Amino acid sequence: MNRKSSKKNHWEDHYTRKARKDKYPARSVYKLEEIQKKFRVIKKGDRVLDLGCAPGSWLLYAAELTGDQGEVVGIDQKPVAIQTPEHVKVFTGDALDELDIVVGMLGKGYNAVISDMAPGTTGNKTVDAARSMGLCEAALNLAGAVLKPGGSFICKVFQSGEVKQFSDEVRKRFAQQKTFKPQSSRKASKEIFIIGLNLKN
Repeated sequence: MNRKSSKKNHWEDHYTRKARKDKYPARSVYKLEEIQKKFRVIKKGDRVLDLGCAPGSWLLYAAELTGDQGEVVGIDQKPVAIQTPEHVKVFTGDALDELDIVVGMLGKGYNAVISDMAPGTTGNKTVDAARSMGLCEAALNLAGAVLKPGGSFICKVFQSGEVKQFSDEVRKRFAQQKTFKPQSSRKASKEIFIIGLNLKN
């Protein structure tokens, strides 16, 4: 095994072991944890919508942050197999369905919309980035329909030439727009997170 492979496997082993120890189904939870520590997106008593919530790590972490006086609602095409707290509700469905249908299912009045959705990758960076951007645009439109004024938005996107345009659109809708790459992301990974804080009226 070469040194590059060893470093990659060490990275994977570290976060995989940590997730297992902390009883999360995936290491992606540490990305949300870093975002939360830096931007304080989710507060006690909040109502949070998690798009692309399987396998459930973000659901569990968001539920810890809201406490049982809050609510976390998740939607994913894949079923979530883990046991969740009573204040977590999960729908099996497509967040990309017609907006009226999705809003009718999930309701409104959220304090935060968080999305870790990612497309099935093809290996073609241009195609993958375009698909990722399509998911982000759908997530932003849904967030605009269900968030309370002052609400927040987190969305994973693959870096491409279209990210600036998307960031500008987030900036129009929110008082603050931030771009963040967690340390728990692979250095070679093209994923970044676009964050909108304080939805405008």
